[in-house]
Amino acid sequence: MNPADISDRSLVRVEKGEASEEELAALTAVLLARAAHRPAEVPAQPHATAARWRRLERQRGFHGARSWQR
Repeated sequence: MNPADISDRSLVRVEKGEASEEELAALTAVLLARAAHRPAEVPAQPHATAARWRRLERQRGFHGARSWQR
């Protein structure tokens, strides 16, 4: 889109009600910030998909005081 197209057409249109200049400026700032946002880079190593915690309901209920499974 070249600058001549921008001056000829409205980029934002208020469908219902009347927006003040401040509201249009705030909306424009939000839209420009969203357009400029770059997603975070993907890490080189994929993250682990398996859970790293124990499911306590699958453990036996009692371990002795000298058990290695504590």
